[in-house]
Amino acid sequence: MILVFDLDDTLYNEMDFIKSGFNAVSNYLSNTYGLPSTLGDMCFIFDKDGRNRVFDKLLKKYNIFSSKKLKKCVSIYRYHKPNIKIYDSAKRCLQRFITWSKYIVTDGNKLVQANKIKALNIKHFFEHIYITRNYGIDKEKPSTYCFNKIQEKENVYTKNIVYIGDNSNKDFVNLKKIGIRTIRIKQGFYKDTFISKDHEAEYIVSSFDELGEQFFLRMDK
Repeated sequence: MILVFDLDDTLYNEMDFIKSGFNAVSNYLSNTYGLPSTLGDMCFIFDKDGRNRVFDKLLKKYNIFSSKKLKKCVSIYRYHKPNIKIYDSAKRCLQRFITWSKYIVTDGNKLVQANKIKALNIKHFFEHIYITRNYGIDKEKPSTYCFNKIQEKENVYTKNIVYIGDNSNKDFVNLKKIGIRTIRIKQGFYKDTFISKDHEAEYIVSSFDELGEQFFLRMDK
């Protein structure tokens, strides 16, 4: 089996990245404008309204909004050195299958994703890490483009590739159509999401610790 992993909320907790970025912005605003810590404000806005326009609302709250300040906050958030770590269960899984070919396919800003991978110190576990936007925004999931590249590189049938992700909105629907096996790990922002049977993974697990060699042998039957 060839194992392919999503990154955000699959191998690490994406909320840790968000809080790390908020903290970096808070430190900048404190040092530059003398504001008190705004980390709590950002977390409150995020919990209430989602991730869109957090910095707009924050800057307006403190009456310092401008387009220039907004762009600066976004830049600090995106390109800070993130304080994140791989899930313990994910690390155990990668070590358990150390001799198997493994890949990452991840969406998002290519520099941001590269910074996350560097901070997690996981590159050595994988044959290659595909950041989909390196190939164009249209190659993001649910596109199968990077998965096709893995198939060509490994020279295997699609049934011999297993993808492990968390987001049933986009992760599995097209992979199932071409015969790639799919596992959804129920953690992160989308752990309680259900869209439709077509979008759902073939298997659902709560932890990487459920994925032993016997699990994949059963899949292969």
